[in-house]
Amino acid sequence: MALVTLYTRQGCCLCDDAKLVLAEARRRSVFEYQEVDIDADPDLRRKYNDEVPVIAIDGAKAFKYRVDLKDLLRRLAARR
Repeated sequence: MALVTLYTRQGCCLCDDAKLVLAEARRRSVFEYQEVDIDADPDLRRKYNDEVPVIAIDGAKAFKYRVDLKDLLRRLAARR
């Protein structure tokens, strides 16, 4: 099963948008999901500070700023 990770932070409206898309994706596909607050980890903050939200699939960056539902579902289906 694929692992989708959302790298996020508080007060980020693009992150809120990404969460809505990921919630819809979870209704249509099965995958593990985790949210990681980049501000809780100095290394992640340095890495993703200007790119949040970042969505990774199985540890590989798949999207930044915006996530497209159809593209996400296609990528997840390709991992099966």
